[in-house]
Amino acid sequence: MRTMWMATLALVLGTTGAQAQGGSTAKKSEPAAKAAAVETSPDDLPEDSKTIYALGLSVGKDLSLFALTPEELKLLQRGISDGMAGNTSSIEPKEYAPKIQAFAKARQAQAGNATLERAAKEPGAVKLPSGVIYREVKAGTGKSPRVTDTVKVHYEGRLVDGTIFDTSAKRGIPVEFPLNGVITCWTQGVAKMKVGGKAKLTCPGGTAYGERPPPGSRIPPNAVLTFDVELVDVPGDTSRP
Repeated sequence: MRTMWMATLALVLGTTGAQAQGGSTAKKSEPAAKAAAVETSPDDLPEDSKTIYALGLSVGKDLSLFALTPEELKLLQRGISDGMAGNTSSIEPKEYAPKIQAFAKARQAQAGNATLERAAKEPGAVKLPSGVIYREVKAGTGKSPRVTDTVKVHYEGRLVDGTIFDTSAKRGIPVEFPLNGVITCWTQGVAKMKVGGKAKLTCPGGTAYGERPPPGSRIPPNAVLTFDVELVDVPGDTSRP
Protein backbone atom coordinates (compact mmCIF):
# COMPACT_ATOMS: atom_id res chain seq x y z
CA MET A 1 0.00 0.00 0.00
CA ARG A 2 1.35 3.37 -0.93
CA THR A 3 2.20 5.72 1.91
CA MET A 4 2.29 8.99 -0.01
CA TRP A 5 -1.20 9.96 1.16
CA MET A 6 -0.15 9.29 4.76
CA ALA A 7 2.91 11.49 4.42
CA THR A 8 0.90 14.26 2.80
CA LEU A 9 -1.85 14.06 5.40
CA ALA A 10 0.77 14.09 8.15
CA LEU A 11 2.14 17.25 6.60
CA VAL A 12 -1.31 18.83 6.66
CA LEU A 13 -2.04 17.77 10.24
CA GLY A 14 1.42 18.50 11.56
CA THR A 15 3.05 21.52 9.96
CA THR A 16 -0.14 23.51 9.49
CA GLY A 17 -1.11 22.85 13.09
CA ALA A 18 1.61 25.19 14.24
CA GLN A 19 0.30 27.87 11.89
CA ALA A 20 -3.22 27.43 13.24
CA GLN A 21 -1.94 28.33 16.70
CA GLY A 22 -0.42 31.59 15.48
CA GLY A 23 -1.26 35.17 16.43
CA SER A 24 -4.69 36.77 16.60
CA THR A 25 -4.07 38.89 13.49
CA ALA A 26 -4.05 35.82 11.28
CA LYS A 27 -7.24 34.54 12.92
CA LYS A 28 -9.08 37.81 12.34
CA SER A 29 -8.37 37.74 8.60
CA GLU A 30 -9.28 34.05 8.25
CA PRO A 31 -12.97 34.49 7.19
CA ALA A 32 -12.01 36.95 4.45
CA ALA A 33 -9.22 34.68 3.25
CA LYS A 34 -11.56 31.70 3.13
CA ALA A 35 -14.17 33.65 1.16
CA ALA A 36 -11.57 34.79 -1.35
CA ALA A 37 -10.22 31.27 -1.77
CA VAL A 38 -13.69 29.87 -2.43
CA GLU A 39 -14.79 32.59 -4.86
CA THR A 40 -11.57 32.77 -6.88
CA SER A 41 -10.82 30.27 -9.63
CA PRO A 42 -7.70 28.21 -8.80
CA ASP A 43 -6.13 29.42 -12.05
CA ASP A 44 -6.36 33.03 -10.83
CA LEU A 45 -4.83 32.46 -7.40
CA PRO A 46 -1.40 33.79 -6.39
CA GLU A 47 1.40 31.26 -6.76
CA ASP A 48 1.59 30.44 -3.03
CA SER A 49 -2.17 29.87 -2.97
CA LYS A 50 -1.88 27.61 -6.00
CA THR A 51 0.71 25.60 -4.10
CA ILE A 52 -1.70 25.13 -1.19
CA TYR A 53 -4.49 24.25 -3.63
CA ALA A 54 -2.19 21.70 -5.29
CA LEU A 55 -1.53 20.19 -1.87
CA GLY A 56 -5.27 19.83 -1.37
CA LEU A 57 -5.66 18.18 -4.77
CA SER A 58 -2.88 15.75 -3.95
CA VAL A 59 -4.42 14.83 -0.61
CA GLY A 60 -7.86 14.46 -2.19
CA LYS A 61 -6.63 12.21 -4.97
CA ASP A 62 -4.63 10.02 -2.61
CA LEU A 63 -7.58 9.71 -0.22
CA SER A 64 -10.05 8.96 -3.01
CA LEU A 65 -9.35 5.23 -2.66
CA PHE A 66 -11.18 5.35 0.69
CA ALA A 67 -14.46 6.14 -1.13
CA LEU A 68 -15.68 8.13 1.86
CA THR A 69 -19.37 8.85 2.35
CA PRO A 70 -20.43 12.47 3.07
CA GLU A 71 -20.73 11.60 6.76
CA GLU A 72 -17.26 10.02 6.79
CA LEU A 73 -15.85 13.04 4.98
CA LYS A 74 -17.18 15.24 7.78
CA LEU A 75 -15.35 13.08 10.32
CA LEU A 76 -12.16 13.41 8.28
CA GLN A 77 -12.55 17.18 8.16
CA ARG A 78 -13.17 17.23 11.91
CA GLY A 79 -9.97 15.27 12.48
CA ILE A 80 -8.01 17.67 10.27
CA SER A 81 -9.47 20.69 12.09
CA ASP A 82 -8.68 19.21 15.51
CA GLY A 83 -5.16 18.34 14.39
CA MET A 84 -4.54 21.84 13.05
CA ALA A 85 -5.94 23.42 16.21
CA GLY A 86 -3.84 21.19 18.44
CA ASN A 87 -6.91 19.84 20.26
CA THR A 88 -6.18 16.97 22.61
CA SER A 89 -7.70 13.57 21.90
CA SER A 90 -7.52 10.08 23.34
CA ILE A 91 -7.13 8.80 19.77
CA GLU A 92 -3.48 8.45 18.77
CA PRO A 93 -3.10 8.41 14.93
CA LYS A 94 0.04 6.26 15.07
CA GLU A 95 -1.83 3.54 16.95
CA TYR A 96 -4.52 3.54 14.27
CA ALA A 97 -2.09 3.27 11.35
CA PRO A 98 -2.68 -0.51 10.88
CA LYS A 99 -6.45 0.01 11.01
CA ILE A 100 -6.20 2.82 8.46
CA GLN A 101 -4.26 0.54 6.13
CA ALA A 102 -6.82 -2.26 6.54
CA PHE A 103 -9.68 0.19 6.04
CA ALA A 104 -8.10 1.51 2.83
CA LYS A 105 -7.62 -2.00 1.45
CA ALA A 106 -11.21 -2.96 2.27
CA ARG A 107 -12.64 0.16 0.65
CA GLN A 108 -10.42 -0.27 -2.39
CA ALA A 109 -11.61 -3.88 -2.77
CA GLN A 110 -15.25 -2.81 -2.49
CA ALA A 111 -14.82 -0.10 -5.11
CA GLY A 112 -12.96 -2.50 -7.39
CA ASN A 113 -15.61 -5.19 -7.13
CA ALA A 114 -18.34 -2.64 -7.82
CA THR A 115 -16.46 -1.46 -10.93
CA LEU A 116 -16.15 -5.03 -12.21
CA GLU A 117 -19.83 -5.73 -11.59
CA ARG A 118 -20.91 -2.58 -13.45
CA ALA A 119 -18.59 -3.33 -16.36
CA ALA A 120 -19.91 -6.89 -16.67
CA LYS A 121 -23.48 -5.56 -16.98
CA GLU A 122 -22.70 -3.15 -19.82
CA PRO A 123 -24.26 -4.09 -23.18
CA GLY A 124 -21.96 -6.32 -25.20
CA ALA A 125 -19.57 -6.96 -22.31
CA VAL A 126 -17.79 -10.33 -22.28
CA LYS A 127 -16.17 -11.75 -19.15
CA LEU A 128 -13.06 -13.76 -19.96
CA PRO A 129 -12.01 -16.80 -17.83
CA SER A 130 -9.37 -14.63 -16.13
CA GLY A 131 -12.03 -12.17 -14.98
CA VAL A 132 -11.12 -9.51 -17.53
CA ILE A 133 -14.20 -7.67 -18.83
CA TYR A 134 -13.95 -7.00 -22.57
CA ARG A 135 -16.41 -4.72 -24.37
CA GLU A 136 -16.09 -3.80 -28.02
CA VAL A 137 -16.80 -0.11 -28.52
CA LYS A 138 -16.07 0.05 -32.25
CA ALA A 139 -15.57 -2.91 -34.54
CA GLY A 140 -12.28 -3.01 -36.43
CA THR A 141 -11.88 -4.15 -40.04
CA GLY A 142 -8.21 -5.16 -40.03
CA LYS A 143 -6.44 -8.23 -38.68
CA SER A 144 -6.33 -9.39 -35.08
CA PRO A 145 -2.92 -9.61 -33.40
CA ARG A 146 -1.34 -12.84 -32.19
CA VAL A 147 0.31 -12.98 -28.79
CA THR A 148 3.71 -12.88 -30.51
CA ASP A 149 2.87 -9.73 -32.48
CA THR A 150 3.88 -6.15 -31.86
CA VAL A 151 0.87 -3.86 -31.56
CA LYS A 152 0.48 -0.13 -31.91
CA VAL A 153 -2.28 1.44 -29.79
CA HIS A 154 -3.76 4.60 -28.38
CA TYR A 155 -5.07 4.20 -24.85
CA GLU A 156 -6.29 5.85 -21.67
CA GLY A 157 -6.04 4.21 -18.24
CA ARG A 158 -8.30 5.09 -15.31
CA LEU A 159 -8.62 4.17 -11.64
CA VAL A 160 -11.98 3.13 -10.18
CA ASP A 161 -12.71 6.74 -9.18
CA GLY A 162 -12.26 7.88 -12.78
CA THR A 163 -8.80 9.39 -12.28
CA ILE A 164 -6.73 9.15 -15.48
CA PHE A 165 -3.31 7.77 -14.54
CA ASP A 166 -1.89 7.44 -18.03
CA THR A 167 -2.81 8.29 -21.61
CA SER A 168 -1.03 8.15 -24.96
CA ALA A 169 -2.52 11.56 -25.75
CA LYS A 170 0.19 13.10 -23.55
CA ARG A 171 2.79 11.84 -25.98
CA GLY A 172 0.75 12.57 -29.07
CA ILE A 173 1.71 9.31 -30.78
CA PRO A 174 0.53 5.70 -30.49
CA VAL A 175 2.43 3.36 -28.18
CA GLU A 176 4.09 0.26 -29.64
CA PHE A 177 4.92 -2.89 -27.67
CA PRO A 178 4.99 -6.70 -27.92
CA LEU A 179 1.61 -8.08 -26.90
CA ASN A 180 3.22 -10.81 -24.81
CA GLY A 181 5.25 -8.24 -22.87
CA VAL A 182 2.44 -6.38 -21.10
CA ILE A 183 -0.08 -7.05 -18.32
CA THR A 184 -2.34 -10.09 -18.72
CA CYS A 185 -5.43 -7.94 -19.17
CA TRP A 186 -3.92 -6.30 -22.22
CA THR A 187 -2.52 -9.51 -23.68
CA GLN A 188 -5.94 -11.14 -23.52
CA GLY A 189 -8.08 -8.12 -24.35
CA VAL A 190 -6.12 -6.60 -27.24
CA ALA A 191 -5.81 -10.05 -28.84
CA LYS A 192 -9.60 -9.99 -29.33
CA MET A 193 -9.48 -6.70 -31.25
CA LYS A 194 -9.04 -5.94 -34.93
CA VAL A 195 -7.04 -3.06 -36.40
CA GLY A 196 -9.18 0.08 -36.43
CA GLY A 197 -11.28 -1.13 -33.54
CA LYS A 198 -11.79 0.31 -30.07
CA ALA A 199 -12.51 -1.55 -26.85
CA LYS A 200 -12.91 -1.05 -23.14
CA LEU A 201 -10.91 -3.37 -20.89
CA THR A 202 -11.78 -3.64 -17.20
CA CYS A 203 -8.96 -5.43 -15.43
CA PRO A 204 -9.11 -7.22 -12.06
CA GLY A 205 -6.07 -6.41 -9.95
CA GLY A 206 -4.47 -9.80 -10.57
CA THR A 207 -4.58 -9.27 -14.34
CA ALA A 208 -3.19 -5.74 -14.06
CA TYR A 209 -0.23 -4.83 -11.84
CA GLY A 210 -1.14 -6.85 -8.75
CA GLU A 211 0.97 -6.06 -5.70
CA ARG A 212 3.60 -4.23 -7.77
CA PRO A 213 2.24 -1.16 -9.57
CA PRO A 214 4.69 0.91 -11.62
CA PRO A 215 7.05 2.93 -9.38
CA GLY A 216 5.94 6.53 -9.02
CA SER A 217 2.44 5.89 -10.37
CA ARG A 218 -0.82 6.69 -8.59
CA ILE A 219 -1.94 3.07 -8.96
CA PRO A 220 -2.49 1.32 -5.60
CA PRO A 221 -1.53 -2.35 -5.19
CA ASN A 222 -4.15 -4.83 -6.51
CA ALA A 223 -6.09 -2.00 -8.13
CA VAL A 224 -8.89 -2.69 -10.62
CA LEU A 225 -8.09 -0.66 -13.73
CA THR A 226 -10.05 0.39 -16.80
CA PHE A 227 -8.48 1.02 -20.20
CA ASP A 228 -9.97 2.49 -23.36
CA VAL A 229 -7.89 1.06 -26.19
CA GLU A 230 -7.74 1.73 -29.93
CA LEU A 231 -5.77 -0.79 -31.99
CA VAL A 232 -3.99 1.35 -34.58
CA ASP A 233 -1.78 -1.25 -36.24
CA VAL A 234 -0.06 -4.64 -35.93
CA PRO A 235 3.47 -3.87 -37.20
CA GLY A 236 4.95 -7.33 -36.98
CA ASP A 237 5.72 -10.69 -35.39
CA THR A 238 8.10 -10.37 -32.44
CA SER A 239 8.83 -14.10 -32.46
CA ARG A 240 10.83 -13.75 -35.66
CA PRO A 241 14.42 -12.43 -35.58
